[in-house]
Amino acid sequence: MKASEAHRPPRLVATDLDGTLVRSDRSISDRTRAAVAAVQRAGSVFVMVTARPPRWLHDLADLVGDHGIAIVANGAILYDVGRQTAIRTRLIDPAVLHEVATAIRSEIPEVEFAIERSNRYGQEPQYVNRWPKPEDTLIAELEVLLAEPAAKLLVRHPSWHSDDLLARISAVVGERVTASHSGGTSLVEIGATGVSKAAMLADFAAELDIPAADTIAFGDSLNDLPMLAWAGTSYAVENAHADVLAVVDRVCPSNDEDGVAAVLEELFDL
Repeated sequence: MKASEAHRPPRLVATDLDGTLVRSDRSISDRTRAAVAAVQRAGSVFVMVTARPPRWLHDLADLVGDHGIAIVANGAILYDVGRQTAIRTRLIDPAVLHEVATAIRSEIPEVEFAIERSNRYGQEPQYVNRWPKPEDTLIAELEVLLAEPAAKLLVRHPSWHSDDLLARISAVVGERVTASHSGGTSLVEIGATGVSKAAMLADFAAELDIPAADTIAFGDSLNDLPMLAWAGTSYAVENAHADVLAVVDRVCPSNDEDGVAAVLEELFDL
C-alpha cells in the first residue's frame, strides 16, 4: 500500500484462522468479533482463508458476512458456509494421489495418511488423529482412501517437526502437487498443483473487482506465504513462523493479544 493511500481502509480483508485470528485456546475474542463486524459495516469485504476443512467453519458462520463465503482447505475449496456447499473445488486426481502417496511412503515408511474430500474425511486405521473424528469418517486402507479426488492429502509423521517433514516430502513430490504446512504437529498438507490460498483469494477478489492493492492479509504459517505475497499489504502476527515474519510488510501483536483486531481498529478508526 502506498504511503499516500495509507489512510484509506482496505476494500478486502483476508485472514487465516488458527494461529492468526483464533487464539491458542481456539476461541475468538469479543474484541475480534466486534472488529470484524465493523469492517463489514464499513462496506469492506472480510473473508476467512484457512487450512481448515469445510465442516470446521460452520461454528463461525456469524463471522462470514453477507457474501457467505470462506476459502478452505488451503484454497482447494471455495465454500458457502451458510448453505454448507462447495461452490468451486480444485482437487487432486486419484492417480496423482496414488503416485505421490506411494513415493512418500517409499521414502518415509513410517508416515500415516488421511484425506479431506469436499464432503468427507478419511484416514488409515493407524493414523493418529489429533482432533475428534467426524461420525462418518472413512477408515480404510490407502487404496480405498485415494480412490476419489481429494482436496487435501494429509501426511503425519510420529515424531518429525513439520518443517523437516515438509522439506523431505517436497523433495520427493516435486511439482506433482503443492505441499505445505499450517503449523500442525508433525503434519504436512498436500493439495493439487497450483492450489494455494493466494490463487483462490485472487479469483474471489477478481469476481468482486477488488485488486490486490486494495487487499490486506494476515497469517502466521508457511501455507499463508503465497497469500501474504499476493496482498497489497501483508501482516504477520507476532507468534508467526520465522519464515513468515521475515517477508511480511508489517508485524502485529500475537493471536492471543488480538493482533488482527488491533490492526483493524486502527485502519477503520474503531
